[in-house]
Amino acid sequence: MKDNLIRRTFAALGALALMTGVAVAQTKVTIAVGGAGCLCYLPTMLAESLGEYKKAGLAVEIVDFKGGSQALTAVIGGSADVVSGYFDHCVNLAARQPLEAFVVYDRYPGFALVVSPKHSGAINSIKDLAGKKVGVSAPGSSTDFFLKYLLSKNGVDPNSVGVIGIGLSATAVAAMEQGSVEAAIMLDPSVTLLQGKNKDLKILSDTRTQKDTLAVFGGEYPGGALYTKSGWIAAHPTETQALTNAIVATLKWIHSHTPEEIMAKMPDNLVGPDKALYLAALKNTIPMYSTTGRMDPKGAAAVLAVFSQSVPEIAKANIDLSKTYTNKFVDQAHQKMGMNQK
Repeated sequence: MKDNLIRRTFAALGALALMTGVAVAQTKVTIAVGGAGCLCYLPTMLAESLGEYKKAGLAVEIVDFKGGSQALTAVIGGSADVVSGYFDHCVNLAARQPLEAFVVYDRYPGFALVVSPKHSGAINSIKDLAGKKVGVSAPGSSTDFFLKYLLSKNGVDPNSVGVIGIGLSATAVAAMEQGSVEAAIMLDPSVTLLQGKNKDLKILSDTRTQKDTLAVFGGEYPGGALYTKSGWIAAHPTETQALTNAIVATLKWIHSHTPEEIMAKMPDNLVGPDKALYLAALKNTIPMYSTTGRMDPKGAAAVLAVFSQSVPEIAKANIDLSKTYTNKFVDQAHQKMGMNQK
């Protein structure tokens, strides 16, 4: 009788453990993305297609927004947990809102300043953009920051340029083809898609490769990352680690598979109807993706230097960069996967 009672007790505890395990596996996290169709955010979307979030014990809901500023607003407002967006927001808001990046998936920003085919005759340099309308994903987004930096660097008053939100995907291509903006900050696959239709497409500045990024910024400049409020990370270390594990595993997968295999895993609505041009854009973009997920301190410093030049408030804020990112979760992911720690 006593043995039966003990067995039943252990059986009940085992069932409870299983139930608890299921509950942990269904932990829900909402990720706000500033333009899911942009290749700069591919690791976030690919992790979902590969099932990496589920493997890490998460039920992830991805909410797509027109630009990074809107995704950030969702997290600050509490309707989403984590942003898949550009690290520069963590620096830009450091003095007002503690934000922390915990896994970086883009080594370069991937921005290109492109001239609308309908206005290519009138615009030959960044200086020619004074008094013109220039498209960005959304005002206040990283594309907007980059535009203002380029304008200031080339002696153009950013306030003299009309900034228009045109998104990053089909809407951006349409705005450029229609000529409703004279130029735009674009990313792939939109740049390659537009170039496929306009062989003489004029690009005034490009950060899609290491060489071009170094020319523009003087150093590597981290782009896309998962980041959120520092308080959320402190309260949800398990979820933060799980998200990091998923992205690091996805980056490892990207660099061990062909562009064709990567494209085959992406949702059709993100690839679009022209698979050949998407594939060409993807081939151009793959070197941009991090191999480690780790933030390079020099890259973070480059972001601060850029903002310090163009935003006086940041230059005066004495920002502690060490509070805008952490490599702790990436290091733990590497240990778990037996990856090189360097």
